[in-house]
Amino acid sequence: MAPKKAFKCGVCAKRFPTKSLLESHERIHTGEKPFECTVCHKTFAQSGVLGRHIRTHTGEKPFECAVCHKNFTTKYGLTVHLRIHNGERPFECNLCDKKFTQRNALQRHTRTHTGEKPHECPVCGKKFADTRLLNGHVRCHSGEKPFECVVCNKKFSWSENLRHHLRTHTGEKSVECAECNKVFSCRSVLKNHVLIHTGEKPYHCKVCGKTFSKNENLRSHIRTHTGEKPYACTLCEKKFSRSDHLQVHHRKHTGEKPFECAVCGKKFVTDSHLLKHLRTHTGEKPFECKFCNKKFTVSSSLRSHLQIHTREIELH
Repeated sequence: MAPKKAFKCGVCAKRFPTKSLLESHERIHTGEKPFECTVCHKTFAQSGVLGRHIRTHTGEKPFECAVCHKNFTTKYGLTVHLRIHNGERPFECNLCDKKFTQRNALQRHTRTHTGEKPHECPVCGKKFADTRLLNGHVRCHSGEKPFECVVCNKKFSWSENLRHHLRTHTGEKSVECAECNKVFSCRSVLKNHVLIHTGEKPYHCKVCGKTFSKNENLRSHIRTHTGEKPYACTLCEKKFSRSDHLQVHHRKHTGEKPFECAVCGKKFVTDSHLLKHLRTHTGEKPFECKFCNKKFTVSSSLRSHLQIHTREIELH
């Protein structure tokens, strides 16, 4: 009988108990992927991985949870799921003792201690701790929105944004503000809402000292100092400092006007334009002059009006 792990890799010297495992391993070095999916033609280094991939096309989920009867595509997926029921967290951080159900979750967590960000954006060079964050970020550049709502066909760059959006259709709201009892569909939205009550602005610009309630607002602000414009239009190559500005700009090319007035049916490119328009129906004038108490529908009209008072002050 052959000794244990008798088959040695000629490249990295790693040993294997069978020749077939060695051959499978050697494809890591050669890049060979001999197993091809007949549906989408994606290729794989191992036949078992191809088998699991094919289930993404067939929808087959042969592994069933004995507790809640949820089905999974892979045995590993079932194993991880079972830890929800039994509470098992076998992967422990040796720096803070926090435990995880999956090894890759521990690896991502460990980077919060080390600061390691091994995944770099090929467009702007920004680095990320894990591939999921990198892939989501790259969509800011490409404009890709692969997650589509089955109810209204609205598309999203992130799967969690789609999940939150779906609650606007179902009416599901799971978290409540302790101050005003307003209910929100997700905890992150509640967290931002609470800052309205506290007035807290924990994110501080190191250049000018300006503070912000949201980290993403600080990041956008910092670009006013650096001049960085990482979001490029794929149609005209115009660049923007914020992803939402790119999205609005993109509508100039597509002609999309997703915000519709419920009173007259007129459509607008942005929600702020719709809000201004609605005031023509309601008569609301929320911008008031501090000198003469005259009111205006939009802030730009107030700014123009204030110049009258400024000139009067200068003359006196």
